[in-house]
Amino acid sequence: MPLDEYNKLRDFSKSPEPKGSVKPHAGNIFVVHEHDARHLHYDLRLEMGGVLRSWAVPKEPPVKEGEKRLAIQTEDHPLEYADFEGTIPEGMYGAGAVRIWDKGEFILESEKDNELLFELRGKKLTGRYAMIKTRFKGKDSWLFFKRK
Repeated sequence: MPLDEYNKLRDFSKSPEPKGSVKPHAGNIFVVHEHDARHLHYDLRLEMGGVLRSWAVPKEPPVKEGEKRLAIQTEDHPLEYADFEGTIPEGMYGAGAVRIWDKGEFILESEKDNELLFELRGKKLTGRYAMIKTRFKGKDSWLFFKRK
């Protein structure tokens, strides 16, 4: 099930994160969370298949063509997470402050096993982007960049 890993990693009696469920197509949203956990990073989330597919991006997401960022795929999150901001308590998975850095419309252009092409229409991230699967740092690594 798409959210099994997400639910297994969290104790919802202690964490303010939404439990959520898989939803039918609700729109075309993306969100980038600034996540101040052990290390400050950004979580890119794209609405696909009734969940938010998610990647941890160690550096600020690319706003200019030519900027490339490593993106490590993580567990899918429920759509309700798109509106989540708060602090995950110490001792919990992902402990730290979570804030929305950018949010907007996501338009999928092409999806293959090793490539996603899409457009983002947010306040900070606008334009055509790509995610290309790479072997750098393991099987869940992707290269995230703005296209021409």
